[in-house]
Amino acid sequence: MIQDAALDTLKDGIRLLPFLFITYLVMEYIEHKTSDRTRQIMKKSGKLGSVFGGLLGIVPQCGFSAAASNLYAGRIITLGTLLAVFLSTSDEMLPILISEQAPVHTIVKILAVKAVIGILAGILTDFFIHRKKKDIKEEMRIEHMCDHQHCHCAENKILKSALNHTLQIFIFIVVITFLLNLLIGCIGEERLASVILGKSVFGPAIAGLVGLIPNCASSVVLTQLYLKGLLGGGSLIAGLLAGSGVGLLILYKVNDDVRENVRITFLLYGIGVLSGILLETAGFIF
Repeated sequence: MIQDAALDTLKDGIRLLPFLFITYLVMEYIEHKTSDRTRQIMKKSGKLGSVFGGLLGIVPQCGFSAAASNLYAGRIITLGTLLAVFLSTSDEMLPILISEQAPVHTIVKILAVKAVIGILAGILTDFFIHRKKKDIKEEMRIEHMCDHQHCHCAENKILKSALNHTLQIFIFIVVITFLLNLLIGCIGEERLASVILGKSVFGPAIAGLVGLIPNCASSVVLTQLYLKGLLGGGSLIAGLLAGSGVGLLILYKVNDDVRENVRITFLLYGIGVLSGILLETAGFIF
């Protein structure tokens, strides 16, 4: 069990490495090379960020959610963009649907629903936050991660600083993911599935909790249950919307505001469960 958990952890971590490194490389370049005017232009582009985030999120790579967490911690993207990415992220769902030869129209519907909900939630979030804080100008704070991680980026070259950040976050992810893999291995995916099936009335609520587990196992369990006809479409969407791969895990690591991280977690869960309940009630079929 320990060997399997270690292998799964390394595999997931290695897949994330390119995304983490590219993200930090871009952020370091912005911090060291761009002018204040350029930074503000990038930040204002966040008005369309939710659309781009919702579309990028459906690509089956949890690296996008990891990148979004880092970009939000540096206030390069808005909260709405972050939510759009988190909500639309499909993690292992798409590869499993394809490998199981699920109908094309089913796959398209699931991806479209996730993307649309993510984009709408992101746009509405940014709209209400803008109205509430229209007189408050929030500055980009890429350098706060340097202070938090004590990497002395100002003394290092861009490439070295990016490698430093990437290594620190990679180690953090590997340790936490390994512990989660061990826990899931002890519990068993079948037992985890029985928890959802045994509470079918509260399917979306329980599926949402499973989705919050920062591990690809959650999307695997939810998708397999759906393909076997043991989980409704609404519950599937609830779990997949709440799940963001390792995005939330990294957010708690790099974003200093713990209360904000908790609020984002509840937002993800609430949007996922509410969407799932509405889809179940409406009898939406994928």
